[in-house]
Amino acid sequence: MIYPLVDELAGAGIPVKVTCRVLKIARQPYYRWKQHPVAMRAWTQAHRRNALLDAHREDPEFGYRFLANEARKAGWRMSRRTAWKLCAEAGITSAAQRRRRSKRKRQGPPVFDDFVQRVFTADAPNRLWLTDITEHWTAEGRLYCCAMKDVYSNRIVGYSISDRMTAKLALDALENAVARRGEVAGCIVHADRGSQFRSRRMAAALNRHGMVGSMGRVASAGDNAAMESFWSLLQKNVLNQRAWVSRQQLRLAIVVWIERKYHRQRPQDALGGLTPIEFEAKLARPRALAA
Repeated sequence: MIYPLVDELAGAGIPVKVTCRVLKIARQPYYRWKQHPVAMRAWTQAHRRNALLDAHREDPEFGYRFLANEARKAGWRMSRRTAWKLCAEAGITSAAQRRRRSKRKRQGPPVFDDFVQRVFTADAPNRLWLTDITEHWTAEGRLYCCAMKDVYSNRIVGYSISDRMTAKLALDALENAVARRGEVAGCIVHADRGSQFRSRRMAAALNRHGMVGSMGRVASAGDNAAMESFWSLLQKNVLNQRAWVSRQQLRLAIVVWIERKYHRQRPQDALGGLTPIEFEAKLARPRALAA
């Protein structure tokens, strides 16, 4: 930081030799700085900081460890200690960390209005989907699952499972559901105000498919109660049944339970004693005959 001062005094007519003698610094380092004002280390740190900022904008929930991983993927390698220092200097903090430190829960921006108002009914497929994310511990760490539920038949039309709770988790679940269901224009997708569902990528995907986003209030589980009931079943029938050794083991158990047990073997009173697959098949027969 002293070299810009030497340069400024030189511009005012004070010889560099005199300034360096008074400040008790060598002249050669000053002249090297003069040729290359920005040191390579400073240049590298600036690019690392930009990579961390880009990752933070993508998902504000990330802490410095995850941000360091994303920066490495972008080509800027750094240790976790360096990432922590750069995040501290740039004021980058995890949204989850800020919530833990705050006595009051901060409300996320309402990207979409609430078009459901706790009325969890639909008169046809692909009119109203509910979505949410759940998590569970394994010996290897947490595993996250995002699911899309069609209110018409209670069928899980799409889901994604990952070891990281990012915007991509919700986006993959949506794309999986769209690929399965086909024509979905006009369908309402209702979620809470989690950052994964408020991301720009999620909003762009909904717009691209002609779908309508909807969001409940903060800290109000009742606004998505029909989805919470599915998580309760999953918790009781799969997650709490045993201690899970690996993420892959739990991932396989979740998929098998959804596709085999929940969809094909578990009758539901709300569907007249039918399973979601049987309910949709029964309603599809009259339409096929009419066509």
